[in-house]
Amino acid sequence: MEIFDLKGKTALVTGAARGIGKATAEQLEKAGAKVFRIDIDSEIRCDVSDEKQVEKTFKDIGSVDILVNNAGIAVRKTALDITREEWDRVIGVNLTGLFLCSRVAARGMKQKGKDGLPRGGAIVNLASIMGFSGGIFPNPAYQASKGAVVNLTRALALEFAGDRIRVNAVAPTFVRTDLTKPIFSNPEILEKVMQHTPLGVLPEVADIAAAVLFLAGPAARCITGVTLPVDSGYLAR
Repeated sequence: MEIFDLKGKTALVTGAARGIGKATAEQLEKAGAKVFRIDIDSEIRCDVSDEKQVEKTFKDIGSVDILVNNAGIAVRKTALDITREEWDRVIGVNLTGLFLCSRVAARGMKQKGKDGLPRGGAIVNLASIMGFSGGIFPNPAYQASKGAVVNLTRALALEFAGDRIRVNAVAPTFVRTDLTKPIFSNPEILEKVMQHTPLGVLPEVADIAAAVLFLAGPAARCITGVTLPVDSGYLAR
């Protein structure tokens, strides 16, 4: 279908070595995009919280049409137990890294095309239902970072709109990945999660990738500043 066709587009996905990032990169490729995968554990190594590494990576790759800010970490400790270093690392990857990648990508997207207008592009951020909720379990650094992602998405959408750059986000609920192993491996904790899941089924990584594909492509050409929950009804409660 043409509204999901990404042929001729170049995409970059951060945190693409596994989980949602890997599934998203594969989905964008299936839609026809040329995809660059960056991660601290992939063929293109980059710590997104390190500005020099981000600048070099984008310089090596060149301009992109689509940026998916997927890289993220969590330290599941209470506000009283988390260390300052752990807090800084979560904010550094989940928020600062997203900001650094977005502004470097936007510089390329602002460049003029053959029609004399900005090339434009799409930035899709990975937020979380925890960006709208205090959560079920104590995880203050992650919750704070994802709440900031939701509002940074709005702010960048407004700032970049004049250059034909759309900025949106996807907010997943609990999805089975390496990051959520402690939850999915504990039946009691998983049961608590399901009590907050009205549809009674949790999304897979492919479901999140499908939402990213929608926001990255022509089907969402008039959508910007939006965070789309893929949460099986969690936020509807």
